[in-house]
Amino acid sequence: MWPASADRNPLSSRRIPVTVSRVPYRGVRSLGLIAALLLGGLSACVSREAPEDSRIPVVATTSMITYVAERVGGERIRVSGLMGPGIDPHLYRASAGDVRRLSNAEVIFYNGLHLEAAMAEVLREMDGRTRTRAVAEVIPEEQLLRPPEFEGQFDPHVWSDVRLWMLAVEAVEETLSDHDPDGASQYRENAGLLLEELEELDDWVRGRVEELPEDRRVLVTAHDAFHYFGEAYGFQVRGLQGLSTVAEAGTADVRNLARYIVEAGVPAIFVESSIPRRNIEAVQAAVRSQGGQVAIGGTLFSDAMGDRGTPEGTYPGMIRHNVNTIVDALSGEMVAQDRE
Repeated sequence: MWPASADRNPLSSRRIPVTVSRVPYRGVRSLGLIAALLLGGLSACVSREAPEDSRIPVVATTSMITYVAERVGGERIRVSGLMGPGIDPHLYRASAGDVRRLSNAEVIFYNGLHLEAAMAEVLREMDGRTRTRAVAEVIPEEQLLRPPEFEGQFDPHVWSDVRLWMLAVEAVEETLSDHDPDGASQYRENAGLLLEELEELDDWVRGRVEELPEDRRVLVTAHDAFHYFGEAYGFQVRGLQGLSTVAEAGTADVRNLARYIVEAGVPAIFVESSIPRRNIEAVQAAVRSQGGQVAIGGTLFSDAMGDRGTPEGTYPGMIRHNVNTIVDALSGEMVAQDRE
């Protein structure tokens, strides 16, 4: 059951209606054969497979959503995650196998806000055939960030703010409870336990960040995936690429970011697990060419979690790894092997 005290779980009573955006992502091309299968009547071409057991088949796109679905659904559901460690959701395209898994699912969870840009057409086609939920789109618009380079759209990287991601947990619980009323009490109990854990995690992040002087809270990464983190925990955030990794960063982008690093005296910059390391290495080289020095402070998990079976393969573990890596590097305490 939900915790009785509103102080322990202030979000538990909130129920926010879902609106799934149907605005196509700019510049996304047709998905070819996969889209043709869907548009031609996927239900006629791909029959639903008999489930291996009595658990409800669920598909989730990103690893962060997969983790939440597994924690909330527990033993009543069987979750298939499409995007594993190191996968960039901005560029991910559904394979024929993914389409089969989506067509066999009873519930589909995805981020929304155009994060899964190259899968947008597939996900739109599944809506109406299968119960779908864009978990980031339950967040009130006034709490979403509006990037200037994508007018009329929102920053989709909401999970870097732990308290916002708690709303995604509620969205998963509500959807599973609606789909499987017999399991509603179990879903509420599981979600309540996870929400308590995430409240404690948010408190831990704030305490850890307080150890870092304010003038050192400048986070430079491969792309703009940490603006919600910056808003929530008091960091200035700069990315080499924009919100999406579809467009490559140019020479001018590298040079301008290097100039900022030199002028601001930023001590460390960060690689992302889902973005090629060479992008940040190019910035480091440009800083040196301008007479400055900057270390590569380590690898952050931005659009995907770590390997299963590791601490970073869980959402709390990923957040703890990121915060420890950032604070240690910017305070000059990073481990020797991360230095360049």
